Amino acid sequence: MPSVLIPLAPGFEDLEAITIIDLLRRAQVSVTVAGLHGAEPVTGSRGTTVIPDVALDQVLDDDFDMISLPGGLPGADHLNDDPRIQALVKKMAQGGQYTTAICAAPKVLATAGVLDGKRATSFPGQLTAVGNEQIELVEAPVVMDGKVITSRGPGTAMDFALALIEQLCGKPRREEVEAPLQRP
Repeated sequence: MPSVLIPLAPGFEDLEAITIIDLLRRAQVSVTVAGLHGAEPVTGSRGTTVIPDVALDQVLDDDFDMISLPGGLPGADHLNDDPRIQALVKKMAQGGQYTTAICAAPKVLATAGVLDGKRATSFPGQLTAVGNEQIELVEAPVVMDGKVITSRGPGTAMDFALALIEQLCGKPRREEVEAPLQRP
């Protein structure tokens, strides 16, 4: 069973985090939600409180197939400023695992150097703010470049999560999860 780490920081984008967690679990992916500041409840930018499965420190040495970073502000800034997250993103990219981020969180991948020479998207202005000319910015809901997957924002969260499922579990599993969602 594929495994995904989703780190949560205060101020995460509620819709993105919950959508990613929910759809990955519907696909029977092993999801570990890790709090940056322990396993205490973490409140999102819209007031939704989530209780992480574990503290980030407890899983830093565990193996995951993917890391998925929800956006939101100031959540993405907290992820970007955390040296543990930066080290983990670099380690996973170098190890050939998926590094994924949505909304403001692709800047975490950019700071870690993972987006150098890659096509990527983000919430408008987030990647241009990091000033990395080596990133090819694409205005698309979801952009995949190798094992790097990025997405635009809350409105693309379902497309993003379904793309993650397809990469981890294949197209038939994606279709199995998507069908009962009654998407147009």
